[in-house]
Amino acid sequence: MIAYIRGMLTYIQSDTIIVDVEGVGYEIICPNPYAFQALENEKVFVYTYLHVREDAQLLYGFKTEEEKYLFTKLISVSGIGPKGALAIMASIDVAEFVAAIEREDEAFLKSFPGIGKKTARQIILDLKGKLALAVPSVQDGQVEEAGSTNQVTLKEAQEALKALGYTDREIKSVVPKLQSDASLNTDELIRKALSLLMKK
Repeated sequence: MIAYIRGMLTYIQSDTIIVDVEGVGYEIICPNPYAFQALENEKVFVYTYLHVREDAQLLYGFKTEEEKYLFTKLISVSGIGPKGALAIMASIDVAEFVAAIEREDEAFLKSFPGIGKKTARQIILDLKGKLALAVPSVQDGQVEEAGSTNQVTLKEAQEALKALGYTDREIKSVVPKLQSDASLNTDELIRKALSLLMKK
């Protein structure tokens, strides 16, 4: 198992990053590669998970150990594979997501792509009580009910940007900066995103 990789971040693509380790380029699939954008051409430390299939060996990467842990737990849920887990994690705050599981918030879970009522219920059944200890901010009660509203707001802003013609690649590139301010409503998030996109 490859637990982590440390090397030079040489390239960012829509779904992957390339990290050079002493002349060997590791292609790492990430929920949001643009979360690493500020570190391009610099040394990075990436938590990794090696997923082995009959036809491929795929390396998944995460900025934090909590993100990696959540990914491994999500793919253990019936009906969720690595691709589905990545789609869920592309724009979440780990603590907010775990808090939603703890309070059995099916509506919040169903707001993610590919998650219907049955899968949302399965996530709660399989993971409730198993994640909070690994996410200190949930254990300490730092995540409030308002967290889910913020995620819904972010989703609404992303959908609006798609309707305006922006690609998933472009939208993903600004999501980390949009997540940094939980106080913004949907319209404010859209305006902030447009401002960031116009600077690119």
